[in-house]
Amino acid sequence: MAVTNAPPGYKFTEKHEWVKVEGDTALIGISDYAQAALGDIVFVDLPKVGKSIKQSDSFGTIESVKAAEDLYAPISGEVVEVNGNLSKNPAAVNSDPFGSWMIRVKGINSSELEKLLDPESYRELVSKLD
Repeated sequence: MAVTNAPPGYKFTEKHEWVKVEGDTALIGISDYAQAALGDIVFVDLPKVGKSIKQSDSFGTIESVKAAEDLYAPISGEVVEVNGNLSKNPAAVNSDPFGSWMIRVKGINSSELEKLLDPESYRELVSKLD
């Protein structure tokens, strides 16, 4: 049974992205489970500031030594910041998946947040994957 870190204050998708609301913006990244499944991350391709993203649509890609995967938006919004550290150090996602956010968005729709998994539900989902 997989045990995954899913801290309080985060919401998760079934595709293993997370969102954390901070005031009127939200940070988006990938879960501990996702980074472990991908293995050593070598590249992250993220959208430019100003791009509008829609819930469930791809907003970028992440590549590891094993695979390349699309990143899916847990919520809709406008990208207001991109984590530039990831272009220099993509492996930071492996060592700190919750500290290594990918994008910050504004224009949060609370009804979209309600559709996401809370930490307990996400841990339950992951426990069934092994």
